[in-house]
Amino acid sequence: MSSFASVYGVECRKLLAQTRVRALMVFLLVVPWLYIGLILHQDRLPLETLYGRYLKDTGYATPLAILVYASQWVLPLIAALLAGDVFSSEDQQGTLKTILTRSVGRTAVFWGKLAAVFTFTTIAVVVVAASATVAGIITVGNDPLVDVGGVLRPASTALGLVAASWATVLLPTLAFGAIAMMVSILTRSSVLGVIVPVVLGLVMQLYTFLNAWDTVRHVLLGYTMSAWRGILDSPTYYAPLARGLLVAAVYLVIATSIGFVVFRRRDVAGG
Repeated sequence: MSSFASVYGVECRKLLAQTRVRALMVFLLVVPWLYIGLILHQDRLPLETLYGRYLKDTGYATPLAILVYASQWVLPLIAALLAGDVFSSEDQQGTLKTILTRSVGRTAVFWGKLAAVFTFTTIAVVVVAASATVAGIITVGNDPLVDVGGVLRPASTALGLVAASWATVLLPTLAFGAIAMMVSILTRSSVLGVIVPVVLGLVMQLYTFLNAWDTVRHVLLGYTMSAWRGILDSPTYYAPLARGLLVAAVYLVIATSIGFVVFRRRDVAGG
């Protein structure tokens, strides 16, 4: 545990020291305010977006409208940016051998890096969700929310629904992070570690929107990313969400297992 804690602490400090990571957090904090600010200063509303028509009626529509966009491509990109080079950067800099000769085993290195990436990914999701909610409430108001089924939900219930909706996308986001780490380990390329999960997420989203086989669509992370809508319907239904979270867990476990096995067997004699 001491080795794991050491690696975890070092990796968290390394991530926090990166300009890219700090810029990403600031971006996620500011963008919801810019989004609702622009909406409030124009006559047209994004009616094609779920909850777009309610953006000027209640502040709780802001985090839900942003969740629609985020679940399609922003969250996979966040996971890829945070996890895509956490292993490949060691290969490129030739520092992995040095790390492994300082009384820190490969198991501690792997799980410490994974935990650090997952921690920052979780923080990123919380930041954008909290920022969007606060921005909506402050700029628009604390009025009740009309759910997907047309039922008026009071502010206290609406806040819980918003929090639950954002919570459902955390597991598939971490799954994209695990995929990014796996690709980073397999290819030793930071570029591919970032690009592959993003492209994979876009392809999954495109297939989800097609009138294609439900069997295939239900085993894609893109489907899980949109399953939160069942929470906001009346009556509420959870079957797609439960199935989607199980699928996301399978992706996460498989990608993590492959990355762990490959990393454990890696030859680092050259640096």
